[in-house]
Amino acid sequence: MLEFKKITLEDKTTIDRLLEGNTYRSSECCFSNLYGWSHKFNTSYVEWNNFLLVKFSVDDGRCSYLIPYGRGDLRPPIEALMNDCGCTQKFMMSGVTERMWTNIEASMPGVFEKTPVRGGFDYIYTSEKLIHLKGKKLQSKRNHINRFKKENNWEYQSLTDHPEYLERCRKMLRDWIDMNLESHDESLELDYITTSTFLTQFNELDLRGGVILVDGRIAAFTLGRPLTEDTFIVHTEKAFSNINGAYSIINQQFVEHEVSGFTYINREEDMGYESLRKAKMSYQPDILLEKSILKLKQ
Repeated sequence: MLEFKKITLEDKTTIDRLLEGNTYRSSECCFSNLYGWSHKFNTSYVEWNNFLLVKFSVDDGRCSYLIPYGRGDLRPPIEALMNDCGCTQKFMMSGVTERMWTNIEASMPGVFEKTPVRGGFDYIYTSEKLIHLKGKKLQSKRNHINRFKKENNWEYQSLTDHPEYLERCRKMLRDWIDMNLESHDESLELDYITTSTFLTQFNELDLRGGVILVDGRIAAFTLGRPLTEDTFIVHTEKAFSNINGAYSIINQQFVEHEVSGFTYINREEDMGYESLRKAKMSYQPDILLEKSILKLKQ
C-alpha cells in the first residue's frame, strides 16, 4: 500500500517541485487548489518514483485519484494506485482531460472507459477577451462596467502590491457570507473556508490578487496564481451583488492589471450549479475544458 499523507502547507515545496513544468491547463494541477479544497476532499498525496500521486475521499466513501503527474510511462504509477485502491471494480480517476486520456491510453490501451462530468469542466478564456470584452455577445458586460463606473466613486488596487488590504478582504468576506447564507447552500460554507484559507495564507501560497474599492470600502476582490507558462487560474472572486457591475469590473480590472501577460485565464468549474454555469457561459469561454472520470472497463 502507498503511504499517502494528508496535504498541508508544509508540503508546498515538494508538490510544486513535482508539478514543475506542468502543461495541463486543468484546475487541479496546482498546489493552492489541492490544498485549499483539502477540507472538503480529504486530499492526500505521496511522491512515488518521481511521480506526484494524489488521492481524494469522495462522498460515497470510495477513493478517487488524479492522473499521476511526472515524466515517463504512466502504467507503473497507475498500477500502484490500483493496488492502493484494493478493489479494482471501485478504482476511479477524476478530472481527466482529453489530453490526459490520450496519454493514459498510450500507456494502457483499452483498460479504462471514461465518462464526462459536465459540472467539472473548466472555463478558460483568453486574457484579451476578458480585458476588452469585444463583440456583440459581450455587450452586456461592457454595459455593466460602464454603469458601475458612472454610478460609483471607485478605484482598483493590487493585493499583490498592497497586502495590507488582506484583512479588509477578510472582513468583506464575512459580510458577504452573512448576506448569502440564507440560501442554506452548503457549497457556500465550503467556499467560505477555502477563500478564508487563501486570504490568510496569501503570501505563503504565492497568490496574486486585486480589489475594487467603492468610496474607500472593498466591494469586490479576486485571487489566483499562475497555472502553466501561458495560463493563470482564478481561484475565487467575491463581490457584493447589490452593487451593480461589481463582479464584471473586478473580473476585467484584475486581468488587465495583474495577469495580462498570460494568454489564458482558467476560471475553474461550475460544480453543476446552474447559476454559476450561466455566469461563466455568459463570458463565452474560448475553451470548455472537458474532464471525465475513468473506471476500469467491465
